[in-house]
Amino acid sequence: MTAIHPTAIVDPAATIAEDVSIGPYCVVEGPVELGRGVVLHAHVYIRGITRVGPESQVFPFASIGARPQDLKFEGEESILEIGSNNIIREHVTMNPGTRGGGMHTRVGDGCLFMVGAHVAHDCQIGSSVVMANNATLAGHVVIGDYAILGGLSAVHQYVRIGPHAMVGGMSGVERDVIPYGLVLGDRARLNGLNLVGLRRRRFSDDDIESLRQAYRMLFAEEGSMKERLQDVDAMFSGNPVVNDIVDFVRDSERGLTQPH
Repeated sequence: MTAIHPTAIVDPAATIAEDVSIGPYCVVEGPVELGRGVVLHAHVYIRGITRVGPESQVFPFASIGARPQDLKFEGEESILEIGSNNIIREHVTMNPGTRGGGMHTRVGDGCLFMVGAHVAHDCQIGSSVVMANNATLAGHVVIGDYAILGGLSAVHQYVRIGPHAMVGGMSGVERDVIPYGLVLGDRARLNGLNLVGLRRRRFSDDDIESLRQAYRMLFAEEGSMKERLQDVDAMFSGNPVVNDIVDFVRDSERGLTQPH
């Protein structure tokens, strides 16, 4: 059964599925959609055209779907879509999209957003992403599946973080981070591959060795990036994990985070 605490305020325009739990002093404002088994623990504010997928949990003092922090926003009816089995901890903020960014902020499935994490307007976040305490995304950021952002890290607008990448704590990321990459530092620099993450995700030894060879070739001192990318593509043609990096580099518009 759906359980709504008597102190909660739930807009009649909201759509509440079965087995939803809405705790004390929560506010659900507007055409919010809460999927089966969603839990709003207490003091949660959620509004707008916001969809939360099944079995997700939102902890106290989170603000979900409030007006984007973008001075160009003019009240357009944009969307925030959150997938299933997400954990959104205390004081997390997530904003819907804007006209300038496609009108749609998306979060995948099975993500963990720790205390104080911020997802700005028009961000596109994959599944199984972890954002540690007070990690922040500016607008239009793209985060690949299984990426991890350390505490107090900050990602510049329009930056892409590739799948399985790791951003160290207190790092400022101004350029794209390759899939499987590890970046660290005040102004983040590439520091090799996320080998711990690859082993935890049970990548094979052959795949890890291919990635290491491709990394060394791609960021060697000789030749241009275009030439090195062609060499990597030719040597590892048909290798799906290396192709992830090749395709990502080719699509980069902001440029890449580079090694020291």
